Amino acid sequence: MEAYVVDWLNLLARWLHFITGIAWIGSSFYFIWLDNHLEPPTQPGDAEKGVAGEVWSVHGGGFYHARKYQLAPQALPETLHWFKWEAYWTWLSGMFLLILIYWYGAQVYLIDPSVAGLSSLQAIGIAAGSIVGGWFVYDLLCKTRLGDDDRLLGAVLLLFVAALAWGLCHLFSGRGAYIHFGAVLGTIMVANVFFVIIPGQRKMVDAHASGSIPDPQPGLQAKQRSVHNTYFTLPVLFVMTSNHFAMTYNHEYSWAILVAMSLAGALIRAYFVARHKGKASLVPLAVAALLLAGVAAFVAPRASAASGESVDFDDVRSVVHSRCTTCHSDAPAHPAFPAAPGGVILDTDAQIVTEALRIHQQTVVTRVMPIGNLTGISEEEREIINRWYQAVREN
Repeated sequence: MEAYVVDWLNLLARWLHFITGIAWIGSSFYFIWLDNHLEPPTQPGDAEKGVAGEVWSVHGGGFYHARKYQLAPQALPETLHWFKWEAYWTWLSGMFLLILIYWYGAQVYLIDPSVAGLSSLQAIGIAAGSIVGGWFVYDLLCKTRLGDDDRLLGAVLLLFVAALAWGLCHLFSGRGAYIHFGAVLGTIMVANVFFVIIPGQRKMVDAHASGSIPDPQPGLQAKQRSVHNTYFTLPVLFVMTSNHFAMTYNHEYSWAILVAMSLAGALIRAYFVARHKGKASLVPLAVAALLLAGVAAFVAPRASAASGESVDFDDVRSVVHSRCTTCHSDAPAHPAFPAAPGGVILDTDAQIVTEALRIHQQTVVTRVMPIGNLTGISEEEREIINRWYQAVREN
């Protein structure tokens, strides 16, 4: 019953995270687009009123006229919309999922004894520390003189996230490392909103209310952090989907793959930001394409030649039933799984034969199953699966 309740919490929290994430990323992308499409004001006197730019658009059967003020309008409206709860709820729901799946289920999803012999408490402590520490390191870098040079700061941040990826991948399981990498970036993004962007906007509003001229510096800092957020977005989205692709997170050089995919995502976003400004170079897009092609070639499965004599199916059945059906059964014995993961059931001989390709892919090629090697499959047993599959394929 406990696993069933956890499954429902997982479903509802994931649904909420998905919805709020769309709202946050959508508004973020829209305002980046809006800021980069502003044109000089056309109405006489608008510039004197502080209008820095405007843009007309059409959507949903209506026309919209958006203006941006250099500092603030002469009079603030009674209703002023703040875009913050989308970010906060995305982070809250994401952290709930992280705790529910990777901390509560640390022995299944976070810890891999072949990577590091951590206890659940040690792993969770390191995970939490990396999330909090990641924000403090990032924030400190932005507040140094590096923050005055966006390109230099960007290069240093790339080194920072590369070191983060390397460290996490040498401490946790592949899935656990990737998702915590995304959690660090996601926390930086929402902390930017909470500690820099929203406070900067409040200072502008308070200055206007007191009749003083707003200090432009908080607005410039907020814009810098907002730009960082938009470059972090695609890497975070990749991490959110990566647990479906063991070829990336279960590779020997998973940390390098994570860095390459993140850099490709940032470059793709940089291209679109530049395109909004009307002066987009194809170089970032080309480099991103080369990175993705390079990763695809690097993780491509190598031919796995079977060695030794052919195996009897009784041996295959024995391996599958002892190492796989603990979870992949009509009635899983493992308490963490109320139903077979992915709906893959291996109770009968016919089901094993039907899933031959998937069994070989997961146990021999990517070696991601059994997850965290919970059931202790041996190299000899993996070879049994390999020799059986090669024989099946040839026939």
